[in-house]
Amino acid sequence: MARSSELSSPFEGLHATPTARLPYQADVVLRSYLLERPEGNVIVYNSPGVTAAASAIRAFGPVERLLINHEHEAMYGAPDLDAPVFVHERDRAATARSMSVAGVFTERERLGDDLEVIPTPGHTPGTTSFLWNNGRLRFLFTGDFMWIENGEWHAVVLDPSSQPAYLQSLALVRELEFDVLVPWGVTEGDAGFAHVDRTESRSRVDAIIRRVKAGENR
Repeated sequence: MARSSELSSPFEGLHATPTARLPYQADVVLRSYLLERPEGNVIVYNSPGVTAAASAIRAFGPVERLLINHEHEAMYGAPDLDAPVFVHERDRAATARSMSVAGVFTERERLGDDLEVIPTPGHTPGTTSFLWNNGRLRFLFTGDFMWIENGEWHAVVLDPSSQPAYLQSLALVRELEFDVLVPWGVTEGDAGFAHVDRTESRSRVDAIIRRVKAGENR
């Protein structure tokens, strides 16, 4: 479980919760993120850190939404925070077993001028990424669809039948313009994010595409 009650702020307007360990992979740590926005604060990813930092999160004002990247985040249950939960329609049933779902995504859409919802199926049928512009940098939240393992970007292909969808999603993400990759989990010792330029991000995604096409699961 997450122990500290504090938020860290690695970038302007982006506040990270304390880390928690992934139960079935002890060297992986997870974070959730509070996005401080004029159009309403949101939290990206569910994790024990949301409850651990609930008081600090409340100090920034009401949370308009808790955005779920994929159904596995529901294993921690609802956090001790009043935040309506939103998830992709295709991951709704699994999420709703542990959390009350207030609304769903079905397609690419915008939440105000600064935040975009981008379905990226593959890890799960409803995996959804989020692209946020804080006015200076563009942050891509990919959950477990793309994560950081010992400094490298990897996929997590759980079902070989999802390979075509995964490759389509990777091709979409390759063309997105972003400055910072912010996955749900990273291996312990890695930063919770990767600051990259367009050339590097494309190169790293291309490497994942080659591995997935070759039948690898990461």
